[in-house]
Amino acid sequence: MDQRQRMLAGLPYKAWLDGLAEDRLACKKLIYQFNHLPPGDPEQEDALLRRILGRAGGGLHIEAPFHCDYGWNIQVGENFYANYNLIILDVAQVTIGDNVMLAPNVAIYTAGHPLHPDSRNSGYEYGLPVSIGDNVWIGGNTVLLPGAVIGSNTVIGAGSVVSGRIPDGVLAAGNRCQVIRAITQADRDFYYRDRPFDVADYQ
Repeated sequence: MDQRQRMLAGLPYKAWLDGLAEDRLACKKLIYQFNHLPPGDPEQEDALLRRILGRAGGGLHIEAPFHCDYGWNIQVGENFYANYNLIILDVAQVTIGDNVMLAPNVAIYTAGHPLHPDSRNSGYEYGLPVSIGDNVWIGGNTVLLPGAVIGSNTVIGAGSVVSGRIPDGVLAAGNRCQVIRAITQADRDFYYRDRPFDVADYQ
């Protein structure tokens, strides 16, 4: 296997060989174009994002600035929204479902390095995939570490560090991110904690 194949297989690989550096440079050029578009050109924003990402559904919106390594290793579903300063280190597959919202400064890291300095100084690194289900909201300044899995219909509180699996339908937060409670039908009538909706068209 060459280094690209090793990277995609989750094996230790060297990131400067077998066309990987060239792929990252090509992505940086597209990212630069996207991040420097003048405001008010949604068609051009959408076109550039679809050149960057591996797959994207309808209703795609990412606020600039946005950064990623390769782009082609990222798949997002329908109605994806990311606020300012999204960073995705996509050396492994990043899969994001439908109706996902990311607050500012969310970081998704699939990349990792060996623990021991001798191994780390060898230049080898690795990647583990990250997956986000449908109908997920991730709060600001949250970090998803290699191998993180977030279930559908879940909310991750701001400032969390997700290093493992978070189940469907829960509120989870913290460092290390842990389930706080289930999200239930009773939550539907409140827009924030104990504050009920004062409109009828939220359902």
